[in-house]
Amino acid sequence: MPLERFAAAWREAYVSGDEVQRNALDEGACVFCELAVAPVDESTGVVGGTDLTFVTLNAFPYGSGHLLVLPRRHVAHPLELTDEEYDDFARTLRDALRALDGAYGADGMNVGMNLGRAAGAGIPKHLHAHALPRWLGDTNFMTAIGEIRVLPESLESTWRKVHEQFQPPRAPRG
Repeated sequence: MPLERFAAAWREAYVSGDEVQRNALDEGACVFCELAVAPVDESTGVVGGTDLTFVTLNAFPYGSGHLLVLPRRHVAHPLELTDEEYDDFARTLRDALRALDGAYGADGMNVGMNLGRAAGAGIPKHLHAHALPRWLGDTNFMTAIGEIRVLPESLESTWRKVHEQFQPPRAPRG
């Protein structure tokens, strides 16, 4: 069976814009480092987090509820995390999934990381995991033929739904 290929031209501005290229090439400030110190607020898109990890909305979502989970420390790969950071990153990802489940009750979830440029990371210099609710039949003719993604809610609405479900920081282990 031959491999089918679908174009996603609607993503071109995201993966080839000047700001994205500066971030990908390690030039200038890291947008994720700026968000790491931003307050939890609808205006920043930061949903919550811990001392080591935070959760924010994806500014260029594939669908409603698309979150990013990131270490606060600027590292590019999970192998660069300390054991404490890795454990916290994994637990915060689980917290984000729990919040998405409560906010959306989706049929499934996509969770993943693109490590490095060759793997498709838009901003490869700061590690981030994607968490995205999915529904049966959520890909339609608009995406497949029209090369456009229809998002049925604003980022502000997404933030409110997810933030309401996001649990307060966990007590330290010990």
